[in-house]
Amino acid sequence: MAFDIHLTGHVKSVVETTLPGLVGDLVASGVTAGDTSLWGPAAEAEASRRLGWLEAVTVSLPLVPQIVALREELVEKGLTRIVLAGMGGSSLAPEVIAQTAGVPLVVLDSTAPGQVLAALDGDPEAGGLERTVLVVSSKSGSTVETDSAKRAFEAAFRDLGIDPLERIIVVTDPGSPLDESARADGYRVFNADPSVGGRYSALTAFGLVPAGLAGANIEELLAEADATLLEVAIDSPENPALVLAAAIAGGDPRRDKLGLISDGTHIVGLPDWIEQLIAESTGKNGTGILPVVMLPVSPELETKPADLQVLRLVDEARQFHLFEHHSGEILVSGSLGAQFVVWEYATAIAGRMLGINPFDQPDVESAKEATRGLLERQPEPTAPAFSVDGVEVRVTDAALAASGTIAGVLDALWAQIPADGYVSVQAYVDRLSIPQLQGLRELVAADSGRPTTFGWGPRFLHSTGQYHKGGPANGVFLQIVERTDMDVEIPGRPFTFGQLIDAQAAGDAEVLAAHGRPVVTLTLTDPQVEVLSLFEAAQ
Repeated sequence: MAFDIHLTGHVKSVVETTLPGLVGDLVASGVTAGDTSLWGPAAEAEASRRLGWLEAVTVSLPLVPQIVALREELVEKGLTRIVLAGMGGSSLAPEVIAQTAGVPLVVLDSTAPGQVLAALDGDPEAGGLERTVLVVSSKSGSTVETDSAKRAFEAAFRDLGIDPLERIIVVTDPGSPLDESARADGYRVFNADPSVGGRYSALTAFGLVPAGLAGANIEELLAEADATLLEVAIDSPENPALVLAAAIAGGDPRRDKLGLISDGTHIVGLPDWIEQLIAESTGKNGTGILPVVMLPVSPELETKPADLQVLRLVDEARQFHLFEHHSGEILVSGSLGAQFVVWEYATAIAGRMLGINPFDQPDVESAKEATRGLLERQPEPTAPAFSVDGVEVRVTDAALAASGTIAGVLDALWAQIPADGYVSVQAYVDRLSIPQLQGLRELVAADSGRPTTFGWGPRFLHSTGQYHKGGPANGVFLQIVERTDMDVEIPGRPFTFGQLIDAQAAGDAEVLAAHGRPVVTLTLTDPQVEVLSLFEAAQ
């Protein structure tokens, strides 16, 4: 079996109670047949335009020889460094495919000037920009981060006397602004099926082109996916997608937080892809499933919050040598292609169980609009409530800053977490220079006693950003931003990358505050030093 799932304890009972209804309602065969009425009348129009992922394997097969031939052509020319400029669904799947295959793919899904410069300069051992090909990947064709990266690379290539037309490959929907401009300019363009939403696009050109050019075996990936399609189509209690949907969305009361742990699996980085798929698909209308990416030793495993369902990604779900110690957890194993298919089906079915439309993202645009407004106005930064040890502290509620210390501010923020709430740590920084910042998640989870998510900004805006605004109003938010002397111009734009990432952080904080979510923003003026005082405060 390409995909396996093992259940014990509480979650096994939930699935046994929930499965008969899903089987009896013929949900699996209905999804496979493209029945747009499954998600209710309000979702029908959107669903009719968003079910192309069901045919992704068949539609994508003809792309494989084209991608393989292009890779061979590039390698022959000595172009072996592939950089991907994409956000959300355009970057998360190819990143997992490439990491799991063990092939190098540089993912630029940030507007932090340091990360942009690192992508532009390249590793001298990998040949730097002289041996670089950029894949520009945007479904809408108007993503500001991706457009900005394309402009920066075009200028950098020209500065070296390199024709960008020979080095930039575009992946987008047919008829998008990017499709039209790229074709008019003479770029090589791969089109994806426009009836596939971004987060369901792993097995389309968005996942396959960057990963295939990097050297991943995409034909094998599609074969793995194809081998699973029959299993998920059948209305049977053995259907892994029905079992997974029942496990993550069933139960009364429902555990609405899903702890995702990679534990000895050969697949690298899958929780980040699952996080976007589930959070953006289900987090709306005041409900949803909040994915929490954890470690095998995370604090939540000790505190065992009653609203957290743990799911462990392993290599052999039924033979997992420790599963007797993981009662009540969901154990999942399978090939990467099978994982993509089963999770897409299960998420769509979970949406039906929650009574929401899993194919729209009604709250994603709000942060983008706030960012655009700030870029146009370019207001002066608001004064901090206070500064300590070089860290500037800003709050949406003055009471949060009463202590005058970072530790006190964090304690005040945790005090605002409802009993069923969570903490979201959002780091708008150059993650290549302070990757250790991600370790803050573990400290915050321990200190706050609640499930804690961590997102690199602005990447997470295209992922969990939807859940934070549209899901249950029970989150508190810790933003970490940095002030550096480093900046990068965006050719043809009246703002720089530094101004863009600042506006994205401030715009998102503005929207969260408007939704009544408490936000603390910590600005690091010397990130390498102050990240240590941040860790101390969080303990």
